[in-house]
Amino acid sequence: MSDFYEILGVRRDASADAIKKAYRKRARELHPDANPDDTAAADKFKELSRAYEVLSDPEQRARYDRFGEAGLGGAAGAGDPFGAGGVGDIFDAFFGGGSPFGGGRGPAGPPRGADVETVARISLEESVFGCTTSVTVRTAVACDDCGGTGAAAGTAPVTCPDCRGAGQVRRVRQSILGQMVTTTPCTRCGGTGEVLEHPCRTCRGDGRVQRDKAYDVQVPAGVASGQTMRLTGRGARGPRGGEAGDLYVHIEVREHERWRREDDDLVTDVEVSIAQAALGTEMTLPTLDGDERLVVPAGVQPGHEFTLRGRGVPRLTQSGRSRGRGDLRARVVIVVPTSLSATEEELLRRLAKERGEDVAPADGSIVSRIKSAFT
Repeated sequence: MSDFYEILGVRRDASADAIKKAYRKRARELHPDANPDDTAAADKFKELSRAYEVLSDPEQRARYDRFGEAGLGGAAGAGDPFGAGGVGDIFDAFFGGGSPFGGGRGPAGPPRGADVETVARISLEESVFGCTTSVTVRTAVACDDCGGTGAAAGTAPVTCPDCRGAGQVRRVRQSILGQMVTTTPCTRCGGTGEVLEHPCRTCRGDGRVQRDKAYDVQVPAGVASGQTMRLTGRGARGPRGGEAGDLYVHIEVREHERWRREDDDLVTDVEVSIAQAALGTEMTLPTLDGDERLVVPAGVQPGHEFTLRGRGVPRLTQSGRSRGRGDLRARVVIVVPTSLSATEEELLRRLAKERGEDVAPADGSIVSRIKSAFT
């Protein structure tokens, strides 16, 4: 998982203007129109556009700075990995419409599939140490009968006669400023450049069918509830062979019976009796890494915390990797008995008398008076 700042070649404190200038420079170098048939350049251009999309948006940039790419929740736009309008609209903002290299809005072809969202529910242990979990989504997949082309068996799509495979229709009209040329998507082929003379009966020419599909998700150590992971190309398949969208997996960590998370620390309550708090004790403290021996000193007070350094939750870096761990904190809770045997009550009264402490008489008359005062 590459760092977005490194992709753009800017410092982490770069201004919005510096990020925009860096993107324009790299985009001219890597744009597919400037590198025909160069798949490596096309992949780098996609990474560059994704990095600019995030870092040019103050809210997304703040989340990325804190959590890395795993903290970016949801797609930028439905079915569009580069924002509401895609790469073409980014060039519109910079160059006044269309690609700076010519050629209009790009070659004809089937549209990209929609992004898909799902939730992965994992245990606290899995969030701390990382895991591989499986998610199942109902999504569009390529039709087996036509191989995703949308054409019936033994046939193939043919070039659209209206746009001649361009996917666009150019129209020229006269105005007071002279000839005006406009380009619009071809209505006959829907911008794909191809039409079906014999559609597949199974998918009715769409090239896709709905099916449950399972994916394995590599969850990094330290992930928290509310964070989102993006699986590129694991979303819905596009119609008639279009590339797939992305799958966004929202993480939900189930509550643990003993431990709770506070930032990168794990916190639990350690219950000790009045006698144990006064005289001290030793006990076994179960942790996610195994049992620990805990020595409680005499006179420990409620709320006192025992800290085990580096035994908490791994810290996720901006690249999505874990580095270092938080702490494990065991907080003392004094348990006061709600019922006493006659012997226990006698011992406590002797202790109170020895320490000169006032307590309610054995007949409970003070308690009765207190209750009557508040009724």
